[in-house]
Amino acid sequence: MKKFISAIMAMSLLAFNAIPALAVSISDVSSTYWASKEINAVVDANVLTLTGSRFNPEANISRVDFVNALLKVLSDENLNVSIANKFSDVSKDNANYDNILRSQQLGLVYGYPDGTFKPYNPVLRSEAQSVISHITKDMDADKTVLNQFKDAASIPAWAKNVYAKTINYGIYVNYPDSRELRPNDRLSRAEAAVLLARLKDKLDLVKAQYLGATRVEHLNVTKKAPNNEVKVNNIESVIAQGNVLVVAFDEKFKSEDHKAGDIVTFVANEDICTEEGTLVIPKGSKFIAKLNEVKDPKWFNKNARVYPQLCKIVLPNGKEVAFNAKPFSKDYSLKEGPWMTTGKLVLCTLTGGAVGTGAGVGFAFIPSPAKVGTGVAIGLPVGAAVGLATGLVTKGLNYHAKAGEEVYVILLDDAAVTKVQQ
Repeated sequence: MKKFISAIMAMSLLAFNAIPALAVSISDVSSTYWASKEINAVVDANVLTLTGSRFNPEANISRVDFVNALLKVLSDENLNVSIANKFSDVSKDNANYDNILRSQQLGLVYGYPDGTFKPYNPVLRSEAQSVISHITKDMDADKTVLNQFKDAASIPAWAKNVYAKTINYGIYVNYPDSRELRPNDRLSRAEAAVLLARLKDKLDLVKAQYLGATRVEHLNVTKKAPNNEVKVNNIESVIAQGNVLVVAFDEKFKSEDHKAGDIVTFVANEDICTEEGTLVIPKGSKFIAKLNEVKDPKWFNKNARVYPQLCKIVLPNGKEVAFNAKPFSKDYSLKEGPWMTTGKLVLCTLTGGAVGTGAGVGFAFIPSPAKVGTGVAIGLPVGAAVGLATGLVTKGLNYHAKAGEEVYVILLDDAAVTKVQQ
C-alpha cells in the first residue's frame, strides 16, 4: 500500500512539473495581430510592460519608455550614473531619473538644446531608427535600398544614411504597407516592440561600448605579449597585466642629457582599440614616466641603458589614470638596437680600412711605385682589422630617440581606464 501511495505521489509530481509555464496573457493583442510575436517576446523579457493585462499596441511610445526599454535590451539598466543632471524638466523625484541620465551618459536618446529632455514626448519613427543606427556597427550602407519604398522622398536628409543602414541590418518597421517607411509618423508601442525585438535578436551588430555586461576583448599589439585580454563594460576598460602597448616619445630624447628622477612623456600616436573595436585609450593620451636609472655607455662597446617607469596616463579630457608599465625587454630597459651597434662597427671597420689602405699605399710607394697594389692588398685588411678591434673596445652608444619614435611597454599591473565620452 505504501509503495502504491508513493508511486501515485511521484506521478503527481511529474505531472505537475510537466505543466509548461504559461506566457503572460495580453488582453488587447490577439494571436493574429501583426506584431503579436514581437510584443509577446518583449513582454516576456520584461523589456516593455503591461498596464494590467493591456499592452496598448496602438498608443504612442514616449521618449522615456523607449529609453527604459533600450536599456533593458542592452543590459544597461544597472549602469552606474557618473554624470550630473543638466535637464531642467527632470528632477530626482522622477521615477525614471536614473535611466534618463543613463541614456545621456551612453549617448542613446539625447536631450534638447534648450536643456530639457521632454521625457513624455512621443518618439518619431525616424528618431527611433536614428538611435538604432547610432548604436550599431558602422557600415558603408548603399542608399539605393531606399528606392524600393514609395515614400523615400519623405525621409529627412539627415535620416537617409540612418535608414539605409538599419534597412541593410534588418532592424526597421514597414507596416502596414511594406513599401512605406512613414519616417515622420509617431512610433507606436507595437512598432517599438518590433524594433526592440529585432535589435535584441541582433545584439552582435551593436557596438561593444553600448552593451552593459562585462565582456572579454583582446588587444593585438604583438604575439609575444604574455596577455592580450581587456575586460570591457560601459563604465571602464580594464587592461590586464601582461598586455603590451605601443607608445611614442613626445619629444626628442638623448640619454646623455638625462638622469635618474627625470620625467619623460610618451604619447599615443593612434587610438588604442581592441580587436573587437572598443576604444580603450584615445589618440593623444599622454603617458608620464619617471626615469629610475640612466646607465652611461661603457668601454668594450656596452651601450647606454635607460630605465623609465610609466606611472600614469593623462587622457585628452584631462582625466588621470593610474598606470604601471616598463619597456618590453628582458631587463625593462631602452637601449640602442643591434643595427645601430653594427653600424658603428661597420663605420669603424671602413674608417680603419681607409686609413690602412692609405698607409699601405704610402709605404709601398716610397721604395717602388710598382708595389702600390701590394700596399693596398696589405693595408686594407690590416687597417680594417684594426678598425674593427678599435670599435669593439671603445665605449658603446648613447640612447637616442626621435620625437614620435615608438617603443613597446608591458603592463605590470591591471589598468582601469574609464570610458571616454565621445
